[in-house]
Amino acid sequence: MNQLHLFISGTVQGVGFRQFVKYLSKKRSVTGWVRNLPDSRVEAVLQGQKEVLEGILRKIQKGPLTGKVTAVEVLWEEISAEYPEFSITTLS
Repeated sequence: MNQLHLFISGTVQGVGFRQFVKYLSKKRSVTGWVRNLPDSRVEAVLQGQKEVLEGILRKIQKGPLTGKVTAVEVLWEEISAEYPEFSITTLS
């Protein structure tokens, strides 16, 4: 299993972007989370098979029709915690 950590910039808040990421992830049995950041970016951590994560990344880079992605910071990381499902979270 691999872990992909993303920071997505552009018009990505208030346009259903987190639901878009959740839909893509659940459809492909990927676990993790997605949340809005105070600086108007969206942060996501996805866990799954590398090929599946790469496919989701390509779709995230294009974004949903309602938003506009201008940049995606991509970090491949070691897994420090496993997630049982994919969820939308908030900053604590």
